[in-house]
Amino acid sequence: MNMRRAATYAALFLFISWQAAWAQDVTLTSRDGRVELTGTLLGFDGEFYRIETIYGELTVDGSGVLCDGPGCPNLADYVAELYISGSATMGAVLMPALIEGFALRNDYTATRHVEDKTHFNYTLTDDQTGKRAAVFYFRVTNTNEGFADLLANEADMVMALREIRPDEQLRAEEAGMGDMTGDNRSRVLALDAVVPVVAPNNPVRDISPVDLARVYAGLITNWSDLGGPNAPITLHAPQPETGLGQAIVDEIIAPAGLQMSPNIKRHDRGAELAQAVAADAFALGVASFAEVGNAEALTLTGQCGRSLRANRRSIKTEDYPLTAPMFVYLPARRLPKVAREFLAFTRGPTAQIVIRRAGFVDQAPEEVPVDEQGNRLANAIAAAGPEVGLRELQRMTSTLVPMKRLTTSFRFETGSIRLDAQSRSNIQQLARALEQGRYDARRLLFVGFSDGDGPAETNKGIALRRADAVRRAVMEAAETADLERVALEIDAFGEAMPMACDNSAWGRQANRRVEVWVR
Repeated sequence: MNMRRAATYAALFLFISWQAAWAQDVTLTSRDGRVELTGTLLGFDGEFYRIETIYGELTVDGSGVLCDGPGCPNLADYVAELYISGSATMGAVLMPALIEGFALRNDYTATRHVEDKTHFNYTLTDDQTGKRAAVFYFRVTNTNEGFADLLANEADMVMALREIRPDEQLRAEEAGMGDMTGDNRSRVLALDAVVPVVAPNNPVRDISPVDLARVYAGLITNWSDLGGPNAPITLHAPQPETGLGQAIVDEIIAPAGLQMSPNIKRHDRGAELAQAVAADAFALGVASFAEVGNAEALTLTGQCGRSLRANRRSIKTEDYPLTAPMFVYLPARRLPKVAREFLAFTRGPTAQIVIRRAGFVDQAPEEVPVDEQGNRLANAIAAAGPEVGLRELQRMTSTLVPMKRLTTSFRFETGSIRLDAQSRSNIQQLARALEQGRYDARRLLFVGFSDGDGPAETNKGIALRRADAVRRAVMEAAETADLERVALEIDAFGEAMPMACDNSAWGRQANRRVEVWVR
């Protein structure tokens, strides 16, 4: 016991001593001796020093200076370290799968070490030299904790199942971390969705978003009100501080102007929630699409008879209205080279395969012919009326039938001309494809659609302006693309092809979109 205690004290002493040494002043001197900077070393990424000086925080190229002081790192055996915090859903499966895929592709051996329930790390060892190249440290809790660690400067990357809140964004900017909503500060790694689930032996197979909100608000308490048996509804939900728990409030409860009922069984893990629901014939839960497991996912319906079911394609196109992007957020500071290479890997085709195999929805664009798009044209015919006549339907059909729809779609934030988070990521994705020449000698048509609220001609004009805004954003982002080799055009059909019912906020949001068609 005494030996163990002595070892613990020794380890603690070394840790405190290392922290003190790291935080002590260092002096960076140019190789000709003319320039000298003294400050507190905040970090080193293998190439650049980050130090706090009397002039503020500075980043200095390590190749041009000599470092002197107890905090100077060992350049010969430098090991990159990256601290990742946030969503347990992402940390449990998605991120480990991506790290292992990255290691395999880049001749590293990835070794996982579990510290406790919420902490583990991956060590990447170079297969050729046998030396450690990097250590990825994980703390998996929830999205709130991830942003808290970022603001406390204890994380280099946040895993989030929601967008950053305005107050978090403001505090990050005040702390010198940059605009966390910018193109280089956040990105979507994969896609998921919020899905209502029941037990396989429950006869109910669909539910409207309005009824779902009323159930979780405690206004509907019996399955008979939903077309099921005369039995009380047992409610399950994720913990409120998780990204998925907050998505339920943001996307289901708040739009209905309601509050969550206190009579809900809460779960720390989505897989545990789905398992509990699957075992109870009278349970209703809301789970992640990737964690439905043996439970049965319900179809979302509306009063007009249209329905939307969560599947890989409807989530990728955002046609399913409760899509949940899986974000990583990065502060405005330089990451180690291996970390930058990992982030670049996550956008490539190999990573998209890894994402699919891990059970999530990837972002690789697919081309879908009209005859594989379900009842979209039937919806258009059913919704036709005095304002959207036969001539406009014929024009839409003659334009789109010879083409294929890309699964890359664009939607706007409610009441705003600003693209939503997934769409901002889609801009960068489509721009990279243009830079790589993937659509050379082809025609891309940005097609605007609207909801049916207001005059049809006005809605068509708004849809056309949104299509043009998306096209211009893609062209601006595709800086190195030869845009003379591809035709980028716009059109709009307004309210002519609704995805959902217009008599609800979520239905109108689903109908307001810009699609990309290719030929």
